[in-house]
Amino acid sequence: MRTVILRRSLVALFAAAVALGAVTQAQAEDLRIGYQKYGTLVLLKAKGSLEKRLAEQGVKVQWTEFPGGPQLLEGLNVGSIDFGVTGETPPVFAQAAGADLLYVAYEPPAPTSEAILVPKDSPVTSVKDLKGKKVVLNKGSNVHYLLVKALEDAGLKYTDIQTVFLPPADARAAFERGSVDAWVIWDPYQAAAEKQLQARTLKDGTGIVDNHQFYLATKPYAQKNPKVIQALIEEVRAVGEWSKAHPDEVTQQVAPLLGLPADITLTSVKRQGYGALFITPPVVAAQQKIADTFYQLKLIPKSLSIADVVWTPPAAVAQAQ
Repeated sequence: MRTVILRRSLVALFAAAVALGAVTQAQAEDLRIGYQKYGTLVLLKAKGSLEKRLAEQGVKVQWTEFPGGPQLLEGLNVGSIDFGVTGETPPVFAQAAGADLLYVAYEPPAPTSEAILVPKDSPVTSVKDLKGKKVVLNKGSNVHYLLVKALEDAGLKYTDIQTVFLPPADARAAFERGSVDAWVIWDPYQAAAEKQLQARTLKDGTGIVDNHQFYLATKPYAQKNPKVIQALIEEVRAVGEWSKAHPDEVTQQVAPLLGLPADITLTSVKRQGYGALFITPPVVAAQQKIADTFYQLKLIPKSLSIADVVWTPPAAVAQAQ
């Protein structure tokens, strides 16, 4: 009889241990964030407030830097990060490639923080003059859509120009050498080229693109860890509100990280959109338009539904926005 009771006790203890392990696992997973050298996440990382807040949930935060949005979303696609921020275009290319991602939140528009630049002595004076010219950009980045819309606005087709795809550092080198006629780029590279190279702004996003930044997560992580995502967005929002009101302090923090002079950094800081809002139907519609445009141009292999990959926050949180 004692043997039976002992066995039952051991079985009960084992079951309890397994259940406890399952509860611990279900509480939250560590959060791996991908970021770029510039933007709100850099400020959040420097502040350290997210680590303190998530420690209450037993969650550790890991940070990984990426040179651009396409590379960041590749990291998200292969599972090396759980969360990151990019411009409008990279998630469209990532979704078309089968990435299991969700749109979580977005930043307000920042149309002047991306532009088509030409050398200071270039004979090109309008977007129309780019016909037949070489234009360099980072393929699949936020500026890809700016280029498409600027050409369309000028009565040109995407095929009317010669595109050269290079990451920012290599693109700048090609621009300086005169190997290309124009460079489509975002801040802080944009501000640096304007100040250091006296590059002329042929066209920025004003009136043709919103240039939102999107916060994205892997679908499995967002679905399993809604409280972590909620806390993260709230911290991003708080840092964004502070940054909007303190551009000089932001510049002091960010300039050393960028390795850029304060005046260039301040220009970039003032052109950025700050804040984090949960995705709304108008934002979905605007992003859908980008996806449809790229499909029509055969830049992505299939049509997409943006609405299918939008994270739904807890009802109370969404209403509070």
